[in-house]
Amino acid sequence: MNATARVSAGLGFEDIELVINWGLGVDSTAYLVKMLEDPAAHGVDLARTLVMHQLTGDEWPATRAHAEEFVLPLLREHRVRLVQVARASRALEIAVLDDSRHPERIIERGPWALWDEYEAGGTVPQQGGIRLCSLHAKGEVGDALIALEIGGRPFRQVMGFNADEAVRSRRDEAASKNPLRQGVYPLIDWGWGRDRCEAFLYERFGVRWEKSYCSFCCFPVSMGAMADHLDRMRAHPEIAGRVLRLEYTSVSLNPQAKLFGRRSLLEQFDPGRAADRPVLAAFEEELTCPWALYHVRRILPVAKADPTRRGRAMRSVERVHVGRASALGRRLRTVSERHGYPVEVDERYGRVRTWMRRRESQLPTVEELMVTAPYHVQSKQVPRFEREWRAASWRGVRRRD
Repeated sequence: MNATARVSAGLGFEDIELVINWGLGVDSTAYLVKMLEDPAAHGVDLARTLVMHQLTGDEWPATRAHAEEFVLPLLREHRVRLVQVARASRALEIAVLDDSRHPERIIERGPWALWDEYEAGGTVPQQGGIRLCSLHAKGEVGDALIALEIGGRPFRQVMGFNADEAVRSRRDEAASKNPLRQGVYPLIDWGWGRDRCEAFLYERFGVRWEKSYCSFCCFPVSMGAMADHLDRMRAHPEIAGRVLRLEYTSVSLNPQAKLFGRRSLLEQFDPGRAADRPVLAAFEEELTCPWALYHVRRILPVAKADPTRRGRAMRSVERVHVGRASALGRRLRTVSERHGYPVEVDERYGRVRTWMRRRESQLPTVEELMVTAPYHVQSKQVPRFEREWRAASWRGVRRRD
């Protein structure tokens, strides 16, 4: 049910004093389970507590399964209210997918998921800057639910940052825009680091609790978890194949848009290794979908704050035709060769790319290409793009003259 609809139906605000963010992962789960051993000793009144799970829509199956098997029974036993919430669309409208003191399952995804945004945009998450993916799927969704549930009353919010993440707690405090909110970081107070949280869950349930993150996350490298990430991929080749298609589409539209910065996920799998062949077979199966011919233009401006640095790129993507990969590729090669444009062909997986204009080293600059790739990317262009394109293109012509 849409969260706005719940309030307008007259259900009103409950007397919630404590909100616990539960991401299903090691840290927040360790806190939740430990707290439930003796809520009063941890200053928790379960009757006035809301456990909130914000869905990204792409959690690993084992993480959901462990949460259902080991944690949901505890929530039912203690009659803890669990609200599972997600974005209802790209706009900030939220959907409450389950709201219960007897939760039976972890919802897999809502009406909108992070995957939808990246697939439609032909991009992958970026390692640099703010984690916009977490902000869109979790932070903004959680804030909206809290506003509906608590209104203008003070509350505490438990964040599952472990003792190795004190910097994150300081960032959280600084970023909070709600003066009525008090961030609470119990794992830091207890001195529980990642290893202690993992050991506690293993002692309690006899399973190794895996990291919680999206299958297409770009941070396994920086988390030092790349080897484990690849093993997860090998254990779920159907998921790996889907993520490889997402990255392949992104790299098709922008050769620099690999999942791990300068490294691609595809480069991590070797056709000569038996354990990798099911992953690559699943990837090739994903590529049997319809393909499209895309016209891509990109503006690389000068940063306003620092003329020596590049500003945020602007991009226009137009989906020109949809059809079979082979037919679209032949057509693009024929037309490109007729006009003398350089053509790049990926003989193994089928992509054909033609450059009409390559970026220059001096900013501002532009680039323009035609490329074939899986059909999922939607045509998109910001309103001022054509004006900016003409201006940037003219500056390039004058510079060459």
